[in-house]
Amino acid sequence: VQLQASGGGLVQAGGSLRLSCTASGGTFSMYSVGWFRQALGQEREFVAAVRASGGHKYIADSVKGRFTISRDNAKSTVYLEMNTLKPEDTAVYYCAAQRGLILSSLPHSQYYSYWGQGTQVTVSS
Repeated sequence: VQLQASGGGLVQAGGSLRLSCTASGGTFSMYSVGWFRQALGQEREFVAAVRASGGHKYIADSVKGRFTISRDNAKSTVYLEMNTLKPEDTAVYYCAAQRGLILSSLPHSQYYSYWGQGTQVTVSS
């Protein structure tokens, strides 16, 4: 499966963005999808994930209450809605996909085989 992340940009603190991760080349409904981010000079960090069915979602504590994840299998797309953005949310955001992930595996990047190219999110203070 190929993934295309989009929707990044420059926004002021307190603003909102919606990222999209659109898949092609596979049966999207069978894949769990995660969002990760990597700030300059830092390690990649888990943000949010949703299982294939859409029934289970996992949100990192650092963004809980501000970010939500959803999926539209008919459009082969997963969304990351980001509200009340902070300067520390500045990073390149990547989406990743994998079939058959259990809930406890969702936050761990090593379990994902397919990655999108990343989209830059910059939050100004």
